[in-house]
This record gives sequence, C-alpha cells and structure tokens, in this order.
Amino acid sequence: MTAAFTMTHTDNAARTGLLRTAHGTIPTPVFMPVGTAGSVKAIAPDDLLKIGAPIILGNAYHLYLRPGDELIARRGGLHAFASWGGALLTDSGGYQVFSLSGLRKITEEGVVFRSHLDGSCHLFTPENTVAIQRNLNADIMMVLDECVPYGADYDYTERSTALTTRWARRARAACPAGGNLLFGIVHGGFFTDLRSRSAEEICAQDFDGFAIGGLSVGESKAEMHSMLCHTAPLLPQEKPRYLMGVGTPLDIARGIGAGIDMFDCVLPTRNARNGTLYTSLGKINIKRKEFAEDDSPLDPACDCYTCRTFSRAYLRHLYRSRELSAFRLNSLHNLTYFLQLTRDAQKAIQEKRFAAYQAHIESLYPEESAL
Repeated sequence: MTAAFTMTHTDNAARTGLLRTAHGTIPTPVFMPVGTAGSVKAIAPDDLLKIGAPIILGNAYHLYLRPGDELIARRGGLHAFASWGGALLTDSGGYQVFSLSGLRKITEEGVVFRSHLDGSCHLFTPENTVAIQRNLNADIMMVLDECVPYGADYDYTERSTALTTRWARRARAACPAGGNLLFGIVHGGFFTDLRSRSAEEICAQDFDGFAIGGLSVGESKAEMHSMLCHTAPLLPQEKPRYLMGVGTPLDIARGIGAGIDMFDCVLPTRNARNGTLYTSLGKINIKRKEFAEDDSPLDPACDCYTCRTFSRAYLRHLYRSRELSAFRLNSLHNLTYFLQLTRDAQKAIQEKRFAAYQAHIESLYPEESAL
C-alpha cells in the first residue's frame, strides 16, 4: 500500500488532514494513547473504541522482550493478539534502549543492550527493528534512532545525528513496500544547524512520514517550543508530521499551531493514576479535600462515561480508597479529554479560528508554560 496523507484545511501553520493506514483512515491532528506493552494501562479496547481513539501505540522494545515479537506474529500480529481493530504505531525501541545508559553500547552496526528484565544481551539494528515491527504488523513503524540527551555538546550531537541518518537509510532499504508505513526521525539536539541538516538528510529519503525526536528530554518549555518552531517547517507538507513523546495540553496546542499532525504521551494515563485530571476548566487534583462532598460531575463539558455517571466526591473516594476502578475511570476521562482536544483543534482549524483556540488552552494551563 502506498502511503496516503491528504491535507484538507489550513489556518496559518496549523492544518488538518487524513492519514490512510491499513486499519483505517485517521483524521489529524490526532492524539495517540500509549499502550507500551500492547495495552493502554487500565483501559480495554472497547473503551478505546467508545471514546473514538483511531490509533494507539505499542513499543517494540518491550514487546520484543516480552512476550516476544515472533510469538505475537504467530498469533496474527499485535492487532489480533490485543483484539484491537484500529491502527497501531510502534516505536523502534530506540528511546528505551538509550535510556538504559550503562546497560548499552552504541556501534555503527546498532546498539548492544542488556534487558532490564533479566540482564540478557541483545542487539538492535536498523534492519532487525524493522523486522520486529513487521512481526507486530504495525501500521506505522519508526526507524531506529539515537535520542541525544539534553545538554550533549555539539561534537557528540553531530556524530549522533549523522549516525541516525545512516541508520535511517539502512532501515528504509530493509523495509519492503506493503501495508506497513515507515517514518523517519529528525534529530540534531538543540543546535539549529544540526536540526536543519538532519531534516534535509532524513526528508531526502522516501519515508511515509516524518517525526521530530529528542524534544521533551529535560529542556525548558521555551527551548522546546523554539526548536519545534525551527524544525516543523523543514518537514514536507505532503507527509504527516509526528512530535514524539510530547503531550501536555499546552504542548499539543502549540505543536498543532506549528504544523504538527500526530502526538503521543503517557501523561494522560500516568497522571490519571496519580489523581491528576484534565478538564475544560483546567487541571484538577481529585485527591484534594475540597472535593469530598462535591456532587458535581468531574467535567460538566465532558460526555465520557466517568463524567456522565460519577461525582467528584465519588471519584475522590475511589482514589483515596485505592480502588482499582479509580485507575480506569480517571484514565478514561483523561484520554477522552486529550482526544477531544485534538478534535476541537480540527474544527477550529476548519473554521479559521485556531489562534483563539490555542489561546484558550494556554489560559487553562498557564502553569505548564515557561514562555
């Protein structure tokens, strides 16, 4: 299948589009729930269908180690194994490997690492990470890359960026034409000339889409936004653009304003398990005593099962009682909010009022901004 991305509306740099995959057409901009081990934490596939998630993420590193990509392949791929009928994107596992620090060694061939599960030794290469993701049958696969740590000096960043480019060429050569789409990843740390060089080299290859990696790795919001606004316009307009691992409501709104189409982050489900909930009125910490006798819905503007059915007082009770249902109900709401955030952005772009929509999100979440 040939990759097909159609841009449908624009409002300055912000844009809407349609991304066609083997498991459905995805309206963009879109937020993608993270299911690292083939499952979005505390959420079942039918929940995801009900809240309208068209695509979720899996992680090749974790699924390769457990239960094994070949085991999943024998069961028809990750869609069949996880009973998920929508689209799937898998990360190559590069970020997880490089976060292991002392447990890995980078070479021209790839990266040798020790499993965080049992210490066993493994090798990831541009070629076998494509093969692993094809075993998972991901609709969208990512190339192997090195995520440069924040604060790395120019020489290290330059060498790393060049290595990522060489790996990308090998991954592209190892990926046969077919239903699996392959995205390249632009790096370059926090040096604008290296970002520009990386974008030129990666975008010169025939990838189905392009991602921006190496942001939200410890830098300030101002640094992240500046590098995003430098890099996004360098990516082809006719291909989807993916900002990897960046996902506060403010980050998403500003990313859309810069021309990004796809986002993912563990924030909605992780913060849900910590009692932090995102609403049309701003962020709420459901643990607070002020909600002990609050019979109002969590978010009066939200139509999710949690908000339709339960009060803030009951949600606080569940959380403080450590009931497992608190994880599900809180996660269900947060994911609904993030998905609706991008759907509302689509409508705002279509109606040429995205600047006002972005300003509204910024007013709700000012504590997230360092600009």
